[in-house]
Amino acid sequence: MESEVATLAGGCFWCTEAVFNDVIGVTKVESGYIGGDVPNPTYKQVCGGDTGHAEAIRITFDPEQLHYGDLLDIFFATHDPTQLNRQGNDVGTQYRSAIFPHSEEQETEARAAMARTGATSSGPIVTTIEPLSQWYPAEDYHQEYWETSGRSNPYCMAVIPPKLQKLRKSFAARSKAAVTA
Repeated sequence: MESEVATLAGGCFWCTEAVFNDVIGVTKVESGYIGGDVPNPTYKQVCGGDTGHAEAIRITFDPEQLHYGDLLDIFFATHDPTQLNRQGNDVGTQYRSAIFPHSEEQETEARAAMARTGATSSGPIVTTIEPLSQWYPAEDYHQEYWETSGRSNPYCMAVIPPKLQKLRKSFAARSKAAVTA
């Protein structure tokens, strides 16, 4: 079977990329920008909050190993979908929680995942489902950030390990690290 692609925004792309790189069935995670109106935005422009883009990740995965709905359950469990335009200390529309479906089937599954999450959430889900638009890969130094630079970044050290712990506890059968441990 052919690979599928999912595009998700859940705050800082360094943090979401680190989580999904540890998921069995994920073959590639690319950080980038989507949902804005400025062509070829830079990190500095997106961080300024004026381009309309979200920091996002584009996940390539094997649907025989990982279903899109399971991927969305991990997404909702490893960020706070009840915070509007923010994740923790990251504030602005560029840190919004959003799903950019690649097909009608993905949109249907996204709505079902939001309903599952909403049924057990402590607050209303503010995640948006937005039209798939132009994808702009982030600058090279953002790719694989946790593996290359994140462990020396205090922000990443405060945010990423708890997300990975949640993944490895709640989705142990889906975590590369938990399965090999």
